[in-house]
Amino acid sequence: MSVSTAALDRSVCTPLPVLGRDVTVPLVTGGEVTYAALDYAASAPALQRVWDDVAAYAPYYGSVHRGAGYLSQLSTDLFENARATVAEFLDCRADDQLVFTRSTTDSLNLLAAALPAECQVFVFETEHHASLLPWQNAHVSYLNAPRTPRQAVETLERALADRTASIQEGDDPALVCVTGASNVTGELWPVRELAAVAHAHGARIVLDAAQLAPHHPVSVQDLDVDWVAFSGHKLYAPFGSGVLAGRADWLRAAEPYLAGGGASRKVTRRTDGGVDVEWHDTAARHEAGSPNVIGAYSIASACKALTEAGFDTLVAREQQLIAQVREGLAEVPEVRVLSLFGDDAPRVGVLSFVVDGWNSSHFAAALSAEYGIGVRDGLFCAHPLVRTLLGSDPQTQGECGAPEAAPGEKSLNAIRVSFGAGTPDEHVERFVTAVKELVRDGAQWNYRTEEGRCVPDTSA
Repeated sequence: MSVSTAALDRSVCTPLPVLGRDVTVPLVTGGEVTYAALDYAASAPALQRVWDDVAAYAPYYGSVHRGAGYLSQLSTDLFENARATVAEFLDCRADDQLVFTRSTTDSLNLLAAALPAECQVFVFETEHHASLLPWQNAHVSYLNAPRTPRQAVETLERALADRTASIQEGDDPALVCVTGASNVTGELWPVRELAAVAHAHGARIVLDAAQLAPHHPVSVQDLDVDWVAFSGHKLYAPFGSGVLAGRADWLRAAEPYLAGGGASRKVTRRTDGGVDVEWHDTAARHEAGSPNVIGAYSIASACKALTEAGFDTLVAREQQLIAQVREGLAEVPEVRVLSLFGDDAPRVGVLSFVVDGWNSSHFAAALSAEYGIGVRDGLFCAHPLVRTLLGSDPQTQGECGAPEAAPGEKSLNAIRVSFGAGTPDEHVERFVTAVKELVRDGAQWNYRTEEGRCVPDTSA
């Protein structure tokens, strides 16, 4: 199916055009400035290409899979073509299944629900909560934070070797869950090496690619992972869509993630008054209900846009931005960039840091209110990792602090700046300048804590 629109421009721009690039925001000190969106790790702005594709399809919107009308058939084709496009983007194997979900979190919870009985899960404590927490109903081994990629591989090797020694050959399945790029430090993890160790010990591996896929190509076959999960809203597509792609056998054997229409192939009444259900063994098994067609289409559109732009070009430009940020922050002695693997570790456009003498919430609020720069502060849904990185670093509260810490704990939080294919050079330049000015001169405005957030004090 092809949707025609004259509005689409397939030329590659640097940076890629995104929604919101011309939005202006007020400054507490007076005037307005173009908003600098530097919180891509939370949600990247939608690509203009994606928005235009969705707008072109919207008049043809129809029900999926169960309609005889033209628009329904057109929407069904678009939905299934989107599945094929994303599978190609991920370089899936021919017999892999690709399930559309709501998010990375939803994808990993789906996989957790599909684990075979007695499955043991191995996960590093450094994971985002989306990949740290879904395994509560399985036997989980939490692995300590490694301080080098080699140590990560060695830690997993020891854990799996201990497991292998304690079970009979072929008994008890195992799963390793690992991130591709940290949502806190941006550092790349040795996924290929971890996959090799997992498979050598009879375990499978799922890759949380939420932070990796927007920045680097992800090949299921090259990395040799069994599943990959990611979210549309980090891949320059609107909210509410995600992907789980990989081995079909555990998904086919599991009870449907949701019970309902679309997941069932045949439903019949029994003589005792109950019902018998025959479930699909395709991806539809875990896609009950009316699917998010626009969400799936927007992910596919983003995959095409990134592929056409060329990851070599995108990665090269992003590395220039990373270098610019790191060099700028290095000129400020009060700033410490957080890292597990060291300063030379390769990373995507995600960096977290703390500033001596500042609570991070206060610093982030000043960046927003006085410079129009949007960053993130806190623990970034990776509490064990950030606590590990900040555990020995008390922070001065200043006028405005983070929410109260638990008894006996310090108030710990950090600042995260993140960017990608849609980030203009000017936004990065403004950020570096703002950090230097705030550290040198202090905030120009007074701030207070309101409902756990640091906000400008406008009461005077």
